[in-house]
Amino acid sequence: MTSLAGYAIRNEETRGRRYPEPEHPYRTPFQRDRDRIIHSRAFRRLEYKTQVFVSHEGDHYRTRLTHSIEVAQIARTVSGALSLNPDLAEALALSHDMGHPPFGHSGQDVLDEMMKSHGGFEHNLQTLRIVEQLEQKYIDFPGLNLTFEVREGIVKHSAVYKGMKNPPEQVRDYSLDEFPPLEAQIIDLCDEIAYNNHDLDDGLESHLLDVEDLIQNVTIFRENHLNVKKDHPNAAKKLVNNATIICLINLLVTDLVENIRKTLDRDHLLSLQDIRHALSLIPSFSDEVAEKNRELKRYLHTHMYNHYRVHRMKSKAHRILEALFLTYQSDPALLPAHYQEKAKAEGKERIICDYIAGMTDRYAIEEYEKLFNPRQRV
Repeated sequence: MTSLAGYAIRNEETRGRRYPEPEHPYRTPFQRDRDRIIHSRAFRRLEYKTQVFVSHEGDHYRTRLTHSIEVAQIARTVSGALSLNPDLAEALALSHDMGHPPFGHSGQDVLDEMMKSHGGFEHNLQTLRIVEQLEQKYIDFPGLNLTFEVREGIVKHSAVYKGMKNPPEQVRDYSLDEFPPLEAQIIDLCDEIAYNNHDLDDGLESHLLDVEDLIQNVTIFRENHLNVKKDHPNAAKKLVNNATIICLINLLVTDLVENIRKTLDRDHLLSLQDIRHALSLIPSFSDEVAEKNRELKRYLHTHMYNHYRVHRMKSKAHRILEALFLTYQSDPALLPAHYQEKAKAEGKERIICDYIAGMTDRYAIEEYEKLFNPRQRV
């Protein structure tokens, strides 16, 4: 590994694993964590979980799996530019959506609603539950037995618990009076860069978005599109669109890196402890780019995420998951046998939530058919 900055976390600085293990002879602790995440069942299931489009809508649209890989690529780039620990950043990027239920944010909303009287549902806390308890792969411990820093990053990468009076019980072991390392702090904006731009790509591919309307209404798209057209006046329209999105990603990543450097220099943040005890989180875009990015996000929200075709699928998803939850809740004997046993020990609502959150889109649809279509084999 290339030399790390003073504020980066070094492999030997890990606070270790919940269940002690001997170190690997040629893999760092965070490389092992990354590999355990990749080999987990929860990670594999992301292949058939919705990003925006349900998997049967088309083979070329992003899924939670391909999204996570794109976030990891951006996180490694940002880490390299800032001399951070790229293996820790990559592990966090790959795991950041493992707790997402089927059907994207609609699925999360339904489960949170169903679990309102039973502790709620939040996908980052579900990821923590997966890596600490639910994955059953290793003979010596439950979960994946990841390092403290990866588990801490799962908990804190998009939530600030510092100063919170009543944090969720499952996060109280994670030094809530400290910010996480910078490797964890960058994940949220790497995630945002990835989904803004691949949703643009998928939106254009699906014809939910119109390139001329984007040029008219989204400054950051228009500026980059004009630059591409200027350099390649005779290029095919699709290639111009692709090049525009590539330029957008590069612009946002570069601005993020440069703005983090300015913040580190301005606040004299030189060590890991400086990062952990800073006055606020470090990563942000510059003011100009942040405003242009907000304009892009508003446009996507209005023209893509609320498009009637997407909204129809959200409506279907809500009905499917709500019906599954209420049916299992009224008759837990409909659950697979090992979930019935767990429900007796841990409470049926949380186990039903685990079962549904672990489903892929197609499994949820199949399960719905098995329960409600009398012609469907069970």
